[in-house]
Amino acid sequence: MQNETLQKINDSVRILKTGDTITGRVLAIENLSIYLDLGPTKTGIIFGAEYQNAKNVLKSMKIGDIISVKVIETENEDGFVELSLRDAEREYAWNNVKEIKDSEKEFVVKIAKVNKGGLLTDISGIPAFLPTSQLSPEKYPRVPEGDKAKILRKLQSFIGQEMKVKVLDFDEKAGQIILTEESKESESIQKAIKNLKVGDVVEGKISGIVNFGAFIKFAMPGDDFENTSEDELLEGLVHISELDWQLIEDPSQFVEIGQRIKAEVIDISQGRVSLSLKNLKKDPWQELGLKNGDIVVGTISRFNPFGAFVQLKGGQEAKIQGLIHISEFGSEVKMKEKLEVDKEYEFQILSFQPQRHWMSLRLK
Repeated sequence: MQNETLQKINDSVRILKTGDTITGRVLAIENLSIYLDLGPTKTGIIFGAEYQNAKNVLKSMKIGDIISVKVIETENEDGFVELSLRDAEREYAWNNVKEIKDSEKEFVVKIAKVNKGGLLTDISGIPAFLPTSQLSPEKYPRVPEGDKAKILRKLQSFIGQEMKVKVLDFDEKAGQIILTEESKESESIQKAIKNLKVGDVVEGKISGIVNFGAFIKFAMPGDDFENTSEDELLEGLVHISELDWQLIEDPSQFVEIGQRIKAEVIDISQGRVSLSLKNLKKDPWQELGLKNGDIVVGTISRFNPFGAFVQLKGGQEAKIQGLIHISEFGSEVKMKEKLEVDKEYEFQILSFQPQRHWMSLRLK
């Protein structure tokens, strides 16, 4: 089979030009060079900077391997075809990522940088991101009132540290790898989590607030929270989007540390429990008797590149935000000439879709 493959290789590389991607068989790895059989009359070489760039691939390469390379020069002064392994290295790296993801195995990375959203590292030279929300609960940066500057400083303390992670997801086309850190919960906690079910309602208290949500320490369904010891309590995350039906920008303005609360289990994966507060409340979108064409009063809550959010005024409406699209004005400049943040206006409903929690408006 390998001979047939090599014959196809030989047939395809008799006429080469710079930039071609071809395949060849490794003949030798010596003197900081890699020599490849490219057919009956051609021998390729990877050396110098291209050899240094191939270090990650070299770790697993052996004589006889067939690899993909790119032609840099069709014939140098020594008669060799000069080649680059950079494309092959990238292919190797992504194959490695796919294998790690499929096997769901843990591996160690060293944290190189941070940003306000999480930690940055790499896998075989490909940038990888560990979001703050995917840190193990023990490492979550819990700071008073979710102060973003303090969260960033806490994240910076992880630079240079090694962490055991798994590949949560990746997009080769976009060059993105998302990582997750396994929770190091005790066996009893892990067993308890396995007994939880989506839809269970639990009771507990707010144990931490971060910019992307809040943590709740809770007892198993049916257990008395007050009489459950601290080491038997479980902990889950209420994402900011699950705190309430209204749009929330700062979780610390909605919940506080120590607050007693009930929540619904909405997801259990990789030892993490995701909770919802809003699922235990009436959906105000379903309570409204609004329809297209109705006139409503609202306050501009904030601008963004595609329009302005409008906080409706009134009972259940006070929990609803609609959007007036920038196309209603023609440009961002004109929109800000017509509207002011915190100012009240009358609007007409263009589209009211309660199932999608969506309302588009125009200025009356």
